[in-house]
Amino acid sequence: EIDILEFSPTNWNKGGYEATTALATTVESARHDFDLLVSGAIASARQVIPGMKDRKAGALFFTTGYSAIQPIPVITSLCLSNAALRSYAYCLHEELAASGVYVGTVSINAFIADGTAADPASTNHFFLRRVYLGAKADLINNWSLNFNYDFAGSTFDKAYLEWNYSKALVLDLGFRKVNFGYEESYTSSGSLKAIERSPATRYFVESNNGRRLGAGSYRTGLFLDGEQNGFFYGVALTNPERDESAAGVVSAGGNSTNNLAYWANAGYGGKFDAGTYKLGANVGFLPDQAATPGSGRDLTVYNVFADVNVHDFELEGGLFWSDNPGGRVSGRDAKSWAYWIQPSYKFGQFEAVVRYSAVDSGGRGVNLSDTTRSAPGGGTMDKADEWYIGGNWYINGNNTKFQLGYVHAESKDQIGGAPGKATAEGIRSQMQVNF
Repeated sequence: EIDILEFSPTNWNKGGYEATTALATTVESARHDFDLLVSGAIASARQVIPGMKDRKAGALFFTTGYSAIQPIPVITSLCLSNAALRSYAYCLHEELAASGVYVGTVSINAFIADGTAADPASTNHFFLRRVYLGAKADLINNWSLNFNYDFAGSTFDKAYLEWNYSKALVLDLGFRKVNFGYEESYTSSGSLKAIERSPATRYFVESNNGRRLGAGSYRTGLFLDGEQNGFFYGVALTNPERDESAAGVVSAGGNSTNNLAYWANAGYGGKFDAGTYKLGANVGFLPDQAATPGSGRDLTVYNVFADVNVHDFELEGGLFWSDNPGGRVSGRDAKSWAYWIQPSYKFGQFEAVVRYSAVDSGGRGVNLSDTTRSAPGGGTMDKADEWYIGGNWYINGNNTKFQLGYVHAESKDQIGGAPGKATAEGIRSQMQVNF
């Protein structure tokens, strides 16, 4: 006799299995999850229900993920089956209640095995962060070709044709970064003082994964920039999607990315008795960020930044905010915002750096891995922040330097569930050689 049946199978991260997004979901991927969760539940229940009804006693418990209640676009194929299993349990409960057999279901919003997102294992690893190879060819009448490729990431960094009429008027045609975000566009990767860009910058500019906004960085299009008497400015007309892969650079797009994106920036930099300063603002407008042209789910992003240098002390920072109709998982509007601030002090060949950054997704959702590189996911939360405390040794200026720092990151305010948070911490170092 079986008095209690508890049903909670999973093949998550086993045998190459991976849940699919809505656009990537096929009949086969949907059936894969359905057969395991729903068909398996029905078959198991039918084995034990007759005996329980005869005894007028027994219980069946069905466990699902939280996507049974709150859809999560990045695991659509699993959402379908979780929701179906939850509905089956509710219907079964109604039908068996009078017979003395109890049916219940619980939806858990976390991975609960050791070494998974709720309690990830510590990791130690080396990797080649960037291996750039670049070239520039001067042509005729102020025209040039510029190319840079990252062999570590198998991605393009830039590939464009440039017409340099003067410092006040420079036209680029091709693939490069748009002017959005100080760490992303106005500071090269090799000049970052905290090894990686801040969570604020990463959340707004790195590829859209259903949580990050993907509003900045690499784009293919037309770029017009200039600088005159301390003022700098620019406008751009580009593809809406960020994709620096070989396929993305040559992509013809599709009906989900059929409208162009518009960008503008302006700022001013100058000197005073004790040092230098730079102030600027950027804006981007990306129409129809919902895979349906004309949906009205336009994404508008804004950024302001400042950099003040007084003798050996420097203070940098930036503020981002957005307007994203329908940007939440629930379909409601999201207004994400984030900021970072970074003081540093240089003494001889050495430099001390502290950076704090915070992200408020506005209900869109954020994982630790979205904002802190190499961190575990930690679940979908509403807010995240990070401290970086470190130092730099400039062995040969910026061309040869060693960087070392401590990172502490935290995400909190779980999306659509009970209060929760996740933390990650570690030591990060980098050796850089430019030649």
